[in-house]
Amino acid sequence: MERSETLPLRKIIHVDMDAFYASVEQRDVPAYRGQPIVVGGTPEQRGAVAAASYEARKFGIRSAMPARVARQRCPHLIFVKPRFDVYREVSQRVRAIFARYTELIEPLSLDEAYLDVTHNLIEEPSAIAIAQAIRHDIYQETQLTASAGVSINKFLAKIASDINKPDGLCVIRPDQAAAFVETLPIDKFHGIGRVTAAKMHQLGIHTGADLKQWSETDLVSKFGKVGRFYFRVARGQDDRPVNPNRIRKSIGAEKSFSPDLETRSQMVAALSQLAERVGQRVQEQQRGGHTLTLKVKYSDYRQVTRSHSQAQPLRATGDIQQLGATLLHQHLDPQAKVRLLGLALSNLEPRPSEIQYVQLALDLTPSQRPNSC
Repeated sequence: MERSETLPLRKIIHVDMDAFYASVEQRDVPAYRGQPIVVGGTPEQRGAVAAASYEARKFGIRSAMPARVARQRCPHLIFVKPRFDVYREVSQRVRAIFARYTELIEPLSLDEAYLDVTHNLIEEPSAIAIAQAIRHDIYQETQLTASAGVSINKFLAKIASDINKPDGLCVIRPDQAAAFVETLPIDKFHGIGRVTAAKMHQLGIHTGADLKQWSETDLVSKFGKVGRFYFRVARGQDDRPVNPNRIRKSIGAEKSFSPDLETRSQMVAALSQLAERVGQRVQEQQRGGHTLTLKVKYSDYRQVTRSHSQAQPLRATGDIQQLGATLLHQHLDPQAKVRLLGLALSNLEPRPSEIQYVQLALDLTPSQRPNSC
């Protein structure tokens, strides 16, 4: 794998809690254990799935799926109202565990984070041993399982964490990286969504090896500036640092559609699902926003954004949904088909006080040494 000779290989761990919201509910309510449950809004509320238990996933149920579709796939599905205060409390305990090992922690959400353990607080040279210890501590202290990916950069660690879920550990070593990426289906690339993957398939790009055949200039021509990212990750390269001070400037969600949306009712229904996702993230972050922005991309690739600001911060899903629908009605081109919709809250409220962590003693006895994937 190509890399700069002046930069040492980093040791990056991506930790991802398994079906986090649903697992917390199954932990706390014995009747839910072994049952297909989803956390989120009900079909009657036109809600969406925020998290699905592994029992529910066997029916093809996934997060962000409309609740009515989830019920169609599993009529005996149990819908559970989210308890974000509980999820935040568990998340804080998990992050406190991370902080025993490294100061370089980049949370992505309540249930996942990157850790740079190249230089760590316990002077442990093995990132694998640290990942094992973290997963052990999480289970002992929360009775929940987490999966982890270990590799030399964020891109590879993120993909690795998903390979042996649930309760798994996957290691992509430096000498395995190039071959691993070449055999990876393009649909599994972190940062390549369903619509982009479909476009790549049309261009004959099905694996990392196919992607690697394209020049950076051609990828930028076909996909815009993100083509530079595709060029690098096709070679297993990702120089992004783990950033513990990342400042969130907005809370949003967007979705591409194939086929394009043609009717106003389809667009309003899609916007309702996006508002549900934004509302859930607002609850996670405990931060409303004063400005809501609607993003619309039409089938001819025209893109427009329209915003509304107000003195009182938006926090409730219903308010976000109502204002988003108003912006849509006011500014939508009625003759055009829509290929993408997005909602984003910005001008956010101040961040809650940071959690104060206490470093604790650690027993670093590894449970078992995993095989590389």
